[in-house]
Amino acid sequence: MNLEKQKELISEFKHLELLANQVVEGFISGMHKSPFHGFSAEFAEHKIYNSGESTKNIDWKLFAKTDRLYSKRYEEETNLRCHLIIDNSSSMHYPKLSSNELFYKNKIGFSVLASAVLMNLLKKQRDAVGLSVYSDTYEYYSPEKGSDRHHRTILNKLEDLLQNSKEAKQTDTVTFLHQIAEKIHRRSMIILFTDMFQNGDKEKLFTALQHLKHNKHRVVIFHVFDIKTELHFDYDNSPRKFIDLESGVEINVFADNIQKEYEKKVKEYFHEVALTCAQNKIKYVPVAVSDDFEKILTTYLVEKQMFG
Repeated sequence: MNLEKQKELISEFKHLELLANQVVEGFISGMHKSPFHGFSAEFAEHKIYNSGESTKNIDWKLFAKTDRLYSKRYEEETNLRCHLIIDNSSSMHYPKLSSNELFYKNKIGFSVLASAVLMNLLKKQRDAVGLSVYSDTYEYYSPEKGSDRHHRTILNKLEDLLQNSKEAKQTDTVTFLHQIAEKIHRRSMIILFTDMFQNGDKEKLFTALQHLKHNKHRVVIFHVFDIKTELHFDYDNSPRKFIDLESGVEINVFADNIQKEYEKKVKEYFHEVALTCAQNKIKYVPVAVSDDFEKILTTYLVEKQMFG
């Protein structure tokens, strides 16, 4: 499914769960031949239903044909634990959107919908999911579970992130990644959505990322950014005031005067992050808020195959 068609479908819905399901179903239907084993919760065979077992896996269509009760035996039981982490600092609420723009066109909105999309897929595969949210505090923690009620609770929290972005909040990625790492005891896939804005020592940030790898966790970082303004610094050459969303510091510059140097520094930083992640066997994926969600889903499926 092309991006424009996907946008049309998404714009018809407002509820996050419906949006996420639409993206996943579109992705699945667009795959002619999936290279991913166990991509959906497909059953391997039937078995005769025994009295006292759960009725949730009974194949009622087969019952209608045979008048006998059979249960679907699935290839994959819950064998993956996934912990989603979202950076909710003020810089993640950039760019500021007008009332007629889609919510997922800024960094927090993109990260929230991407998380809901992954949750939808995890639910289809009966895998357990947890969530952490941080900014200048550890705002939210929920351990990995697979129940419908748990999914609903996390979706409610994700929706809340879209509605509450009033106060200025700085980023303390280092402190809270260490705390999150200490909370996740059983081997899990850890997926982090962040714009990688961190005041202070970069080495401390990289050490915190390494900490997420303890207990043999598999770590994926989605580095979220706005490609036009944050990567390419694409502004006209009129005097502009730039304001740090987290600290409030202001600077007046002509964009053309610093564009080349800015792009050079950003490119160097992206390269440094990618190199450090590669050295620590962390999957690093830069994603622009103008992208669709295929890269998110494909990355997850590849990493899941490598998880075992």
